[in-house]
Amino acid sequence: MGKSKTKNQKKARTASSRVAEGAFGSVPHSFVFHRGQIGRNAAQLVTDMRRVMEPYTARSLKVRKKNVLKDFVTVAGPLGVSHFLIFTKTPNSINLRLARLPKGPTLHFRVTKYSLIKDVISSLKRHRMHGQQFTYHPLLVLNNFGIEGMHVKLTATMFQNMFPSINVHQVNLNNIKRCVLVNYDPASQEIEFRHYSLKVVPVGMSRGVKKIIQEKFPNMNKLEDISDLLLRGVNLSESEAEQDGEHNITELPQVYAGRGNMQSQQSAVRLTEIGPRMTLQLVKIVEGMGEGNVIYHSTITKTEEELQEILKRKEARLKEKAERRRTQEHNIALKKEKREDSRKKSLEGMKRKRQQAEVVSDEGDVEDPGMQEDQVAAEESEDEAEYYRQAVGEEPDEDMFPSAKRKRTSAISPRPFKKRKPDSKASGGAKQSPKSAGKSTFGAKCPAGRRLGGKRISRFSVRSKGKAGKTFGGNQKERSRGKNTGPQTSKIKGQRSKMGSGFKAGPRSGRAKQSSKQKGKR
Repeated sequence: MGKSKTKNQKKARTASSRVAEGAFGSVPHSFVFHRGQIGRNAAQLVTDMRRVMEPYTARSLKVRKKNVLKDFVTVAGPLGVSHFLIFTKTPNSINLRLARLPKGPTLHFRVTKYSLIKDVISSLKRHRMHGQQFTYHPLLVLNNFGIEGMHVKLTATMFQNMFPSINVHQVNLNNIKRCVLVNYDPASQEIEFRHYSLKVVPVGMSRGVKKIIQEKFPNMNKLEDISDLLLRGVNLSESEAEQDGEHNITELPQVYAGRGNMQSQQSAVRLTEIGPRMTLQLVKIVEGMGEGNVIYHSTITKTEEELQEILKRKEARLKEKAERRRTQEHNIALKKEKREDSRKKSLEGMKRKRQQAEVVSDEGDVEDPGMQEDQVAAEESEDEAEYYRQAVGEEPDEDMFPSAKRKRTSAISPRPFKKRKPDSKASGGAKQSPKSAGKSTFGAKCPAGRRLGGKRISRFSVRSKGKAGKTFGGNQKERSRGKNTGPQTSKIKGQRSKMGSGFKAGPRSGRAKQSSKQKGKR
C-alpha cells in the first residue's frame, strides 16, 4: 500500500510540474534593458521597471557595449520572450520603445516625467512593500482607452499583451498583490503609468473591533469595561482609520488573506503606491523591429503620393539586396567548383608522382651482378695509379694500370711543343743565339723527366758542362739583364754556372733516366 502511494505521489508531482511548466511558458515574458549611455537615474528607472514586470522578466539581465539589438532577438526566441522594453537617452529627453517579438510593431514613447521607487516611498507616510508581492504578476487596469483611433487601440492592445491574461472564474484572489494602472488623457494625449500595492480590509465594524481583529490592542487601563472600547472607540486617533466609501467597498467572492475577510462579506480594497511613476507621450508606431513602415506619427503627416513613393524606394532597395545576394551565391558556387577541380588535379598529380617513384625504385633494385666487382677493381687500380703519380712524379704507362683512367693535366698548352736543337759548340766559348740567351719561351721542352707548367723537369738538378742553356726561374737581376742587353756572352771556360732558384735546363742525361725508372719499379 505504501509503495503504491509513493508511486501516486511521484505521478502527481510530475503532472503538477508539467502543468506549471506549460503555464509558465504560455504567459508573456519580457526583457527590460537600455541602449547607449543613459545615466544613473535612468539606469535606476530600468531596474524599477524590472521590478514591475516580475516574475516574468529577466531580473539580472547583463547588457554590454558590444551587444546589439540582434543579439537580444536571437536569445529571446529560445527563452520565450515576447516583449522588449528599451530605454534610450537623448540630450533632450528619455525615450521608451515597446516592441513585440518577433515581427513587431514597435511603439516609440517619450518619457516626459518619471519618479523612481525610492522617491515615491520617501514621499509616503506609510508604505507597503514586501518581497511576497513580487512572486505573482500584477493586475493590469486600463482607463480611457475606448476612444476611437487606431493608434489608441493599438497602444491598449500592446499593454494588454505585456501582462498575463486573467480568467475571472478561475483566478485566485490571494495571488493578486499588486496593480498596474495605465490611464490615457485624451486632452493632452499622454499616458500615465502607476504601480500600486493592493490590500483588502473588512468594513462595517467600529475601529475598536478592527484593532482587536488585527491584534493591535490599545491601552485599556483607563477603561472600566471592554464595551467602552467596542462601542465608543476611546483613545483611538482618527489617522488610524482610513475613510472608506462606495468607490472601494466590494463583496468578496472568496476568502481573502487577512483577519475578517470572509466570503460574501463587505471588504474595502486599498491601494498604496509603490512606484515608479511615468508620464508617456506616444511619438510614432513602426512596423517590425523598428525598421518597417511608419504606421502612425504624432507630428509628421504624409500624403498618399509620398507614401507610395516611399514604398517604391523600399521595393527598389529590396530588389537590389536580393540581386546582390544572388550574385554572391553564384560567386560562392564558382569558387567551390574551382576549389574542387584544383583538389582533383592535385590528387591526380600526387598519385602519378607516387607511381613514378615506385617504378624508379623497382628499376633501381635490379642490379648487374658483375658491376660491383668491376667497380671495386677500378677503384683499386685508380688508387694505385694515384700513388704511383705521387711517388714517381710521372704518369704511369697504359699497360701498368689498364682499368685506371689516365689523368690529363689541365695546364698543358694547346700549342705543339717546339723541339730545341742541341748546342753544337757546347765546349767552346761560342755565342748564344739571341732567342736562347734572352727571355725563356713558355712552351719550350724541359730535358728532365717531370712535367711542370707544360715542361718535363727532372727530380735531380742536371748541370751541363757547356755554357749554353738557360736558367728556369732564375733571380730577377739575371732576367732583367737578359731582357735589356739582349744576347749575352758566355762565361769563362771551365767555370761552373751557379744554381738559381729553379732548375737549370740542360741536355737529357742517361743517369736521370735510370734513376727515374728505378724509382718507378720500386
